[in-house]
Amino acid sequence: MKKTNTCIIENSRITKDGILLFESPSADFQAFAKAAYQHFDLNYPKFHKMDALSKLALLASEVILKDETSKDIALVFANRSSSLDTDLKYEESISSPDNFFPSPAVFVYTLPNICMGEVAIRHGLQTENAFFVLDEFSEDFLNRYSEQLILSGKAEKVLCGWTELLGEEYKAELWTIESD
Repeated sequence: MKKTNTCIIENSRITKDGILLFESPSADFQAFAKAAYQHFDLNYPKFHKMDALSKLALLASEVILKDETSKDIALVFANRSSSLDTDLKYEESISSPDNFFPSPAVFVYTLPNICMGEVAIRHGLQTENAFFVLDEFSEDFLNRYSEQLILSGKAEKVLCGWTELLGEEYKAELWTIESD
């Protein structure tokens, strides 16, 4: 198996295979994500309604899958915080008895695997997917799981990696795994 097409997003920068593709002066994730969306001319209006974790995953996926023709790509993501960033926002919307306003638009993102669903919808993927919550980033674990999907014939390729976001701390590191 070989690892290809690595995208890293952190500190308001997006790189692919070590080459800087985009950099924003804004430290605010939402401002950075909007600027990246415009820079890459994504033309995907649903992006603006997504939670921050989904935006992060979608941006990193776009860099890797932009010119991909195969639809036989499984998704294997992991992070440390699950969907805690969105969970906290949702909890805020229901915590006050005087200002009780549960938001279905926020609630829909209170599972970490929703970000994979957004990537799958955007790219028409109907394959295997798994989202793991781990104490720390483990490239070895993600690669071994991805290799099993390929060896078992469940996918021809796997987009895998780390998509961590909590508050203004974020990092995405995605790559593809495929047969040699």
